[in-house]
Amino acid sequence: MKSVTFFLAGIVLLTLLTILASCSVIDTTALPHTPIVKMGANNFLQPEVDIKKGQKIDLVNTANDQHVLANGQWQGSKQVKTTTPGAPSVNLTVQGNQTSTIGPFNTAGTFHIYCTIHQGMDLVVKVS
Repeated sequence: MKSVTFFLAGIVLLTLLTILASCSVIDTTALPHTPIVKMGANNFLQPEVDIKKGQKIDLVNTANDQHVLANGQWQGSKQVKTTTPGAPSVNLTVQGNQTSTIGPFNTAGTFHIYCTIHQGMDLVVKVS
């Protein structure tokens, strides 16, 4: 009788351990993710983004307007194209309601991306 009780207790304990092991909690903050920057009709809805080295950025066009993105920035009404060492080369056309990815950004620093169509549409990417 004692051996049957120990056997059943062992099965119950093994079942509980199996259930606990299968219900592990995952800390999603530790999982890598791609930052999202949304674009409106003629601007970046978030004009600055902070990322870590090695990350990419997803650009989400929330409008029907086309954007042509390049390395550089607007200075008043003048487009200033720049090539910053360590920045990914950006020459990208994003159609309306489309998502595109730029990167990875493998060098720490501050990088500028702008839309060649919409004056003043600048994005600052800070990489640490």
